Amino acid sequence: MVGAMVGAMEPPVDEHELMRRARALGGRTVPEVAQMLGVPLPRRPGRAKGFVGQLAERALGGACDSRVGPDFAELGVELKTLPVDGRGRVRESTFVCTAQIAGASELDWSTSRVRRKLARVLFLAIRADLPPAERRFGAAFLWSPDAAQEAQLRADWEDLMGAVAIGQVEAIDARRGEVLQLRPKGANAAARTLAFDAEGAPILSAPKGFYLRSRFTAGLWRGASLWA
Repeated sequence: MVGAMVGAMEPPVDEHELMRRARALGGRTVPEVAQMLGVPLPRRPGRAKGFVGQLAERALGGACDSRVGPDFAELGVELKTLPVDGRGRVRESTFVCTAQIAGASELDWSTSRVRRKLARVLFLAIRADLPPAERRFGAAFLWSPDAAQEAQLRADWEDLMGAVAIGQVEAIDARRGEVLQLRPKGANAAARTLAFDAEGAPILSAPKGFYLRSRFTAGLWRGASLWA
């Protein structure tokens, strides 16, 4: 039963257990899961970005801490909630991880945060088109990029980080990248991080994060049954 599962909050022992828990969330509303876990709902849901993902991670037995590696480290699995509408259409891009702006020229795709985060992903649908009190979890599935998908991700990552490395961080916008974007990602509009301009001089730039384009994640769901 879901109540027993979320009450224990023990880490899942394997992917099979993780998927069993994820499927048990299907059809449950966000307030219902929060109540079972004893987690207070945000007073202003519109400004509580990330709450649903943290709630889902806790319900599935994740560590719920900030880490560079995957959410379920022992399993090597990252959790990503996927906001969709009633017809299963993906409504927005999916945050992957923060970008390492300083020292970009020293980074390599093979050891990058993006590659580690996306090596194995549990996507969990959430009805984001409903009012906060009615939003509910849908179906879930595990995904790892195939050779073609990893090639796409790598090409975009190398292009974007290459631009950062030569001082073009301020010129990058959401139009760049076929499947992967680099966009501002800060606690607020005033947040700044160290970067460098084309002359190598230090500047303060808005923190950046990597995002999967919605058309890419939509393709991952093609042919799947979204609602439990």
